[in-house]
Amino acid sequence: MNILEKKLKSKKAVIGVIGLGYVGLPLAVEFSLKGFKTIGIDLSEWKVNKINKGENYIQDVDDKILEKVVKKGLLSAEKNYDKIPEIDVIYICVPTPFTENKEPDISYILSAAEEISKGLRKDHLIILKSTTFPNTTEGYVQPILERTGLKVGQDFYLAFSPERIDPGNKVWTTKNTPVVVGGVTKKCTELAALANQQIISKVVKVSNPKVAEMEKLLENIFRSVNIALVNELALLCDRMGGINVWEVIEAASTKPFGFMPFYPGPGIGGHCILIDPYYLEWQARSYDFVTHFISLAAETNENMPFYVKHMILREISQTDKSIHKSKILFLGAAFKKDVDDTRHSPAIKVMELLLKDFNGLNLFYNDPYVPEIEVNGLKLRSVKLTNKLLKDVDLVVITTNHSNYDYDFIVQNSKKVIDTRNATKDVKKNREKIILLGSGAKKGYSV
Repeated sequence: MNILEKKLKSKKAVIGVIGLGYVGLPLAVEFSLKGFKTIGIDLSEWKVNKINKGENYIQDVDDKILEKVVKKGLLSAEKNYDKIPEIDVIYICVPTPFTENKEPDISYILSAAEEISKGLRKDHLIILKSTTFPNTTEGYVQPILERTGLKVGQDFYLAFSPERIDPGNKVWTTKNTPVVVGGVTKKCTELAALANQQIISKVVKVSNPKVAEMEKLLENIFRSVNIALVNELALLCDRMGGINVWEVIEAASTKPFGFMPFYPGPGIGGHCILIDPYYLEWQARSYDFVTHFISLAAETNENMPFYVKHMILREISQTDKSIHKSKILFLGAAFKKDVDDTRHSPAIKVMELLLKDFNGLNLFYNDPYVPEIEVNGLKLRSVKLTNKLLKDVDLVVITTNHSNYDYDFIVQNSKKVIDTRNATKDVKKNREKIILLGSGAKKGYSV
């Protein structure tokens, strides 16, 4: 048993988490709850100050638990990498966006690796969790760390273990969602698995980091492709008329085998599902391979906000007002229900498209989780949802189906409602006001 194994099993290992966002902060809190001294590192002075005051900013983290572990001295945050030599296990949980040309941007990973290398020592374990393309761990991170003269598998240990965070999910959380881990060497895998097992109930080992990296892409591309399928079917149902795609999906879901329901919407949001297909598409080109199927699915999903814009213009054109004089209210700015996460929100994308073409448009939004957004440089604040507001606007667009919306109240007091999420499925009265994405008719349909 080496030194790191002993430290992990005795809870004397110091855990470091680089990047204190939706993945990193819940991870840091879980380790501190298990009694491990945990140090978070983030370049955001605001985040560091909040954590050190015991103040939470991530919806999936319990306010009282964060305050408790900070007060006990188990969790602290730093805005630099000075304490790397004191840390035993280092998790990298930094963003991996794409460029304007849809090419991977792993600069945050490379920057973290460079900073770690300055304090790298024997028996360090580095676990990359940021979603990325295969060979990032071995082809990019490993060379940076080995420039120190230390060798992976002998002096320090390196593995990839992808995050599986689902914002707002109350059932599957950091501690009970199984994770995959693949190390550069067998010993790397064993140690990375042992570290994860301290807070996670089930850890699945794979043969190397490339498998773990590709596995993560498969998870999200699987969803991207199936969502694209139902999005395209929704567009067809809209064109055909008389067919409600939501009813079609619910009917198909009665089959007990061979079918898994996915649902259409105004577009793909969040970090992974939108971005991951382009990471794989970019890498495939270096092997003279074109991911036709995957790329087409991503393109289909990215077209949905444009289609919702078309639905809005179509409905406004049937009134006696021009688009410039119309008042449009969006319900929901978050990318999914019951969360405050606006990353790549399709709701905001639709607003951007409208404001780009119709500068000065009377556009409003309400979101109980998101008090303020920025659209094309314009700052908007969530307006109070009242019957007066609903009656005053010309069109209501449901872009996020938050559970705490009273849809009977919304439909009753609105002139017209475009529902892109089937949020109004249980509304019985005034259904003639509802224009449902994927129904192909002016009247809404209940499922």
